[in-house]
Amino acid sequence: MSIRVHNLAKELGLTSKDLIGKLKALGVKVKGHMSALDEETVEIVRHEFESKKKPKAEKKPKVEKIVKKSKEDPVKEVPREEARTKQDPAKPRTVSSEVEEKALKPLEVELPLTVKQLATKLNMKPNELIKILMKKGIFANLNQSLADDAVIEIAKGFGYGIKNAPTMEEELLKEHKEVEHRSEKKGQAARAPIVTLMGHVDHGKTSLLDYIRKTKITAKEKGGITQHIGAYGIDIGRRGRVTFLDTPGHAAFTAMRARGANATDIVVLVVAANDGVMPQTVEAIDHAKVANVPIVVAINKCDLPNISMDKVKKQLSTHGLTPEDWSGKTITVPVSAKTGEGIDRLLEMLLLEAELLELRANPNLHARGVVVEGKLSPGKGPVATVLVKNGTLKAGDVILTGLHYGRVKAMIDDRGKRVDTAPPSMPVEILGLSGVPESGDEFFVVKDEKKARTLSLLKREEKRTGKLSGMQRMSLEDLYARIKDGSVKELKVIIKADVQGSVEALKKSLDELSNKEVKFNAIHAGVGNINESDMMLALVSSAIVIGFHVKVDPGAEEISKKEMIEIKLYDIIYEAVADIRAALEGLLEPIIKESFQGRAQVRQIFHVTKVGMIAGCSVLKGTILRSSAVKLIRSKEVIFKGKIRSLKHVKDDIKEAREGLECGIALENHKDIKTGDIIESFKVEKITRRLEG
Repeated sequence: MSIRVHNLAKELGLTSKDLIGKLKALGVKVKGHMSALDEETVEIVRHEFESKKKPKAEKKPKVEKIVKKSKEDPVKEVPREEARTKQDPAKPRTVSSEVEEKALKPLEVELPLTVKQLATKLNMKPNELIKILMKKGIFANLNQSLADDAVIEIAKGFGYGIKNAPTMEEELLKEHKEVEHRSEKKGQAARAPIVTLMGHVDHGKTSLLDYIRKTKITAKEKGGITQHIGAYGIDIGRRGRVTFLDTPGHAAFTAMRARGANATDIVVLVVAANDGVMPQTVEAIDHAKVANVPIVVAINKCDLPNISMDKVKKQLSTHGLTPEDWSGKTITVPVSAKTGEGIDRLLEMLLLEAELLELRANPNLHARGVVVEGKLSPGKGPVATVLVKNGTLKAGDVILTGLHYGRVKAMIDDRGKRVDTAPPSMPVEILGLSGVPESGDEFFVVKDEKKARTLSLLKREEKRTGKLSGMQRMSLEDLYARIKDGSVKELKVIIKADVQGSVEALKKSLDELSNKEVKFNAIHAGVGNINESDMMLALVSSAIVIGFHVKVDPGAEEISKKEMIEIKLYDIIYEAVADIRAALEGLLEPIIKESFQGRAQVRQIFHVTKVGMIAGCSVLKGTILRSSAVKLIRSKEVIFKGKIRSLKHVKDDIKEAREGLECGIALENHKDIKTGDIIESFKVEKITRRLEG
């Protein structure tokens, strides 16, 4: 009877990873922990491990002899000297470079610097510095910021080497990581794996997780489709605990799915047995590969009739996921989210993968982790779903994340229960932050609340001044000039959604619609209901407002009606993308098409008093219309394009001249007409252009 590698590892009291390493050392070829070993190989391995356990005590005297020999024999020290002499030629270079660096006195500054600030740092008068700048061709006043290169060059001239002073955030994070590094090996324990479910829309990701959790998540979501990321911790009895990230499956939420892959240890790729590999399945595979995350494939809906597992496995193989039973390395597990078939085996495979990854964390340290989702709750205020990567998060801890900080007032787990602590790999919702953090922001616990508050205010001020300066640079005159010069059109939009992840996904989907001729510009994107402030911004910037899963405040609705500002509310992200696509297509320059109507040849030129030059023509083909545009062709070259001023037959004004008739044509603002010229009439058609894709 054959035996699996992971089963033999359990029997010998080893991890699967250690056993695979020892098997390879013995010359036994194995591909993974699911590989099967025959009886002879198993006996050899067992005998090898039994023989290794006995002679452990005999090793000590051998070590002593070796040590004695090394002490008595001075010749063994020579290679070390030789090694040093080999390195000697490289020494002068390092010394000279070090001398050059030491020659410049380090000067810590926060770039960019104004002229006045640089003068103060260099202990010189500002007017003297301005003179030096003018000699270099830089004209700047006292309060004007200088380019970083200019600051470094001038400082070098005074014997200083510019070094960027670490920000308060960098100092706090450095201090946090130093503590982690010092206690890296002390108190470390195995942590639960973080698993992300990925795949195509409606392939059963949430239903699969639903079955594992024994709760109904899908019923809460719009149309049974997950609209934003959820993180859930699941106990698997004595076998351990797994944290699942449930990411949206449809194509518009690529950004959210990518973020899920980067925050995870293992990806479960859910593929429906009846559909096989679909476009979003391929995207999920690519995101997991970029993040360098191991993939376990769950072939869902295996309970359906007339399905072909081999067909699905063949499709997976074309994308670099060759199943183990096809001599590959990818674990594939047939499962059913309805009947529960294969769920236990899937969980076992996940725990085996986690064992090979050797995931460890120190629960005794201050917490550090990542923000999975942020939203604004009407009753609770800013709420963030966070995932602890290392340490333990406790109620009352002061945390800093992105632009925001706060003391953790309460922590709620995925079942809605309040908890006091969150160990590594545990997802929790936290209350008490000063604002809504962005998905993917790193968070860490800070000892000093004053420092956290100061840093948060500084970062918000930086962002605000950055926005204001950006708004000042863009004026209506600039916009009109750009439209005239480069035919650039711009559609300004304000985006509001219920959670930050939806904001990012919607913004990314709409950004992809932009091209050289039409530019999409999200002038503001945020979380929460559409308010008066949003409407005022839309008013001054001529923008439209898009809301996703949000409502419109009464004050904002009143301004919308009064100022005729368009508000679009959506529950499905694809509808929003379709509407914006239509709006952008309306701004594209239309294709101008000239439709031929008639051709006439000039036979004779007449000069009529008070009328001017009239061309006596014969209509060769089609019809010459009085209202149509014409072009004058001479020697196959168009020398004039314009309109007909008058069209006559003998002395009568006519609306059209048909083929075979003679007529008199006077052109508007053009008199250079010669016998033999061709006059062609045409109709100008404007064809609406469509965006590609």
